Parts: sequence; structure tokens; C-alpha cells
Amino acid sequence: MAASTRAQVISLYRMMLTESKKFPSYNYRTYALRRVRDAFRANGKVEDPKTVERLMEEGHQTLAVIQRQVTVGKMFSTQKNVVEG
Repeated sequence: MAASTRAQVISLYRMMLTESKKFPSYNYRTYALRRVRDAFRANGKVEDPKTVERLMEEGHQTLAVIQRQVTVGKMFSTQKNVVEG
């Protein structure tokens, strides 16, 4: 993997983690963080440039979904549960 591609992947990973941490609900937040980490670990050994490009596109789409869901979650936030308190 080229250095610039590696930097882009790391940047996407950090953005996805940052956005996932913004979920107001503890359950959604931990689920999103776990899914992001697991997906990047599962695809950590991919070397094919076309596959990396496809995974990056999927990652950007997932980031957009996370951002939308965080916004919706903030609009309809509820009381905090015991774990969050």
C-alpha cells in the first residue's frame, strides 16, 4: 500500500472513530466503535489497490451514514442510562 493511501486509510479510520464517539446513546456508540474497529482489522492485510479503493469508498459511505445517524440521534435524545450517568 502506498504511503499516501495508508495516510488516507488512517485518516478515514480516525474520522469514523471520532464521529462514532458522538452518538448520544451508549449502546449505539459502543456498537459503532466496535464495528469500525472490527472492519478495519478484518481488512488490514488487503494489498490490492482496486480492493483498497473499493473499501475506501465503502468507508466514506459508512462515515456519511454515521454522521446522519448521529444528527438524528441528537434530535431525538432520551434520558441517559446508568452506564452513561
